[in-house]
Amino acid sequence: MTDSTSLANHFLIAMPQLADPNFFHSVTYICEHNDDGAMGIVINRPLEIGLAEVLDHINISGNNKAIDDQVIYMGGPVQPERGFVLHSPSGQWDSTLTIADDICITTSRDILTAIANDQGPAHYVIALGYAGWGKGQLEEEISQNAWLSGPAEQNILFDMPYEKRWEAAASLLGIDVNLISGEAGHA
Repeated sequence: MTDSTSLANHFLIAMPQLADPNFFHSVTYICEHNDDGAMGIVINRPLEIGLAEVLDHINISGNNKAIDDQVIYMGGPVQPERGFVLHSPSGQWDSTLTIADDICITTSRDILTAIANDQGPAHYVIALGYAGWGKGQLEEEISQNAWLSGPAEQNILFDMPYEKRWEAAASLLGIDVNLISGEAGHA
C-alpha cells in the first residue's frame, strides 16, 4: 500500500443502509491504514459518561472543572476499556502517533492528566475503544458500498457538534447522505 492509497487521515462515512449498530450513521477518523489492516476512532457516538467519571475511575485529579461534563465517545467495539485521545499537536506524551501535521493520537494517561489540569492540547476528542479492520477487510467493505471515504477536516473532528458530523463529513464529498437510497437500481 502506498501513501496515496492509504485512508489514514480520512473520514470513513457509513452509508445510510449500513445497519451494524456500532457503525450506523457513524463517522470514523482513520488513524492507520496499511497492508495489515486499518484502525480508526468513531467520532460521533457519545457515551453516557463524562470526562470527570473517566478521570475518577483512573485516579486522575485536576483543577479544570470546565471539562467535567466533556463528552466521551465510543471509539469502536474493539478494546472498549482502552482510552484514545485524538488531538492537535502539542506537548510531549509517552505514547503518541502523529497521523497528519495537525492531528495526533495518544494512548498514555499523561495527556489526560494534562487535560485535567488545563495543560493539554488546544483541541481533542477522547474515546474508549476503537474500530479495527483486518487485512483487506476495509477495502472489501468499501467495494460493497458500506462506506464513503474522504479527507478529514480538523474543524469537523474537533469543533462541530457530534450530531452534525455524519452529514458534514459526507458534504465534504458533495454528497447529501439523506438523499442516498439503499436500494440498488436495475436498468
